[in-house]
Amino acid sequence: QEQLVESGGGLVQAGGSLRLSCAASRRTFSSYAMGWFRQAPGKEREFVAAIDSRYYRTEYQDSVKGRFTISRDNAKNTVYLQMNTLKPEDTAVYYCAAHEILASIRLGRNRYWGQGTQVTVSS
Repeated sequence: QEQLVESGGGLVQAGGSLRLSCAASRRTFSSYAMGWFRQAPGKEREFVAAIDSRYYRTEYQDSVKGRFTISRDNAKNTVYLQMNTLKPEDTAVYYCAAHEILASIRLGRNRYWGQGTQVTVSS
């Protein structure tokens, strides 16, 4: 069974940066599109970013475009989310997810989910 484990969350001041990592099992990682979601207190889970498995095409939520960058290193079985110019409204639990099809990521119909990592941005 595929396992996704997020790390890199923490507390940062507004304007700061964090890099999240999601490590996956080697046997399936390279065949999956990967994505990040987040869930803020009292709000529904929302799509943040995704990257496909072969051509590294990317998609972003409008609110993070230009500030966040998703990337992956298949040799390390890891997907990253570089978050710059963080804002208090970015505060949320961030979840890593995987699906065979990039376009399906934002729909939340993922095969696998991580347990989440907390990101807190103070003003």
